[in-house]
Amino acid sequence: MSVDVKYTAHASASGGRDGRAKTDDGSLDIKLATPKELGGAGGDGNNPEQLFAMGYSACFIGAMKAAAGQTKIKVPDDVTVNAEVGIGPRSEGGFGIAVKLKVSLPGLDKADAEKLVETAHTICPYSNATRGNVDVTTTIA
Repeated sequence: MSVDVKYTAHASASGGRDGRAKTDDGSLDIKLATPKELGGAGGDGNNPEQLFAMGYSACFIGAMKAAAGQTKIKVPDDVTVNAEVGIGPRSEGGFGIAVKLKVSLPGLDKADAEKLVETAHTICPYSNATRGNVDVTTTIA
């Protein structure tokens, strides 16, 4: 499979889970902190799972807007996606993540909401990147 790349993001991290991460253009520069649940001190700072959850949420909304053209279902202006990204040991060894996407589509009936979410899940680059590797569940709130 090939990808016709139209945009490339550039970011770097130093110091691992207790360091810093920033974009090359300086628009985002954040302190990282390991959560207590993973043996860290917690406190001020974000972690990679939070950043992934934010990116997946935003991307999934974009995918629903793209899916609207295919399904002829209008995405409500007040659409939201709440992503939960869990991390922990895998039975096969190493660590893995699991994702839950809770989609709120106010004003849409259940059938239209389900069709829109299902179609978006086939379009979203995050969904395509994780498919077959990460358990991703979607629910409609």
